[in-house]
This record gives sequence, structure tokens and C-alpha cells, in this order.
Amino acid sequence: MRLDYLNGTQYTIYQPEGMYHCNSDTELLGRFMRIRQKESLLDIGTNNGALLLYGAVYHPLSMTGIDLYADVLDVARKNLSMHGLQAELIETRVQDFKGKMFNVIVCNPPYFSTAKKDLISTNPYIAAARHESFLSLPDLFASVKRLLKSNGRFYLVHRASRMNQIMQLAFSHGFVTRILQIAYETEGGKGKSALFCFQCGNTSELIVKPPVYLDDRDSFDRLEGMV
Repeated sequence: MRLDYLNGTQYTIYQPEGMYHCNSDTELLGRFMRIRQKESLLDIGTNNGALLLYGAVYHPLSMTGIDLYADVLDVARKNLSMHGLQAELIETRVQDFKGKMFNVIVCNPPYFSTAKKDLISTNPYIAAARHESFLSLPDLFASVKRLLKSNGRFYLVHRASRMNQIMQLAFSHGFVTRILQIAYETEGGKGKSALFCFQCGNTSELIVKPPVYLDDRDSFDRLEGMV
């Protein structure tokens, strides 16, 4: 098990071998989301607790994380405890989760279509983190719609190439895109990741934030969602 620094925070994080590790999308989403101190946070697909640690920077009223595997949640619990933090951690699919409603929901979902069978890992932790057979986008938006308070915010990172599908799905579930920001591998390259802040029924104009470049750490300072 290795101990890594969680970029953009004061925290370190344990990442066991054989489990899904933080990547650039984790940092992008963690630094993009914003939470008020009196708000509740739900992290869908908690994994090692990285996004809960990013959320803890804002000292929210409460934090909840859900994941498919109890031993993964044990790692998240260890990472939180190491920094004197607490969250309610629950082993469940979000489709089955019957908890309270939340002010803020965050998710770094699986990206790969189940049609690409050759990409499905034999490692169950990696497979759940990467492949949509465990959590499809329609299921994700339906679950967020059920669990998000009427004035709440849903923060999501996904492949930039799937923006059309994501925004159409969001609209069909009563969400509008409030903030959009694109991350590029390098200046002049194609968009790699898209960061979204969704709200229910908000009619305000879409805010498009300046681009972020993965090969330029200074550009990460542009990451800013909304509160």
C-alpha cells in the first residue's frame, strides 16, 4: 500500500495495490466542486475516499460515501481517520440507496461502454470503477434526481467526447448545466475531460469556465465550480 499526496489539499491518501487509484479526473473533479459549510455531501463510488477528502476542505455539515465493496470502504475509512475526519460509509449500489437527500452530490463514474468486452478488467475493483455495466449514465442521473435536494448541485466529470449524451440525459431528468469546464492534455489538443455542475430547473445562463491543461499545473488554479 502506497501513501500519496492528494494534489490541491493538505491531505495524503493510502492507495492499495490492486484497487483503483486516483487519476487526473479525480483531482479535476475534487478541485472543481464547491461546498458550503452547512451542506451535506454524497460521493457516489467513494473508492479510497479521495473525493471525500477534497470535500472535507470545505468543512461540510456531513459527508456520506457509497461503494460496492466493503473492503474498499475500509480504505476510505482509514484515509479519513488518518486526518481526523469522519463520513458515513455505506456498502450499496446507488440504484438501491434509500438515504436522505443531499445538498451536493459528486461522482467520477465508470466511463467505458459494456459493448467493449475486451476492456473489462478481471479485477472486480477496477471493473466497477471503469465499466458502465455497474452504473450506467441513465441510472446515475435517475439516482441523483431522487437523492438531490431541489436547490442542490451535482458535480460530474466524464469524457469530453460524450458531452452531447450527458447534457441530453441531464435535461431529460430535469437538470440544466450550470457550469462547464474542459480539461485538455495540452494547449491546442483535443478536449479530454469535461467537468459539469448541474442544477434542477435552474434557468440561469450557462457559465463556461476557462480551459485547464493537464501539462500545465498552473492552469489547475482555474478550477472553480459554484456555491
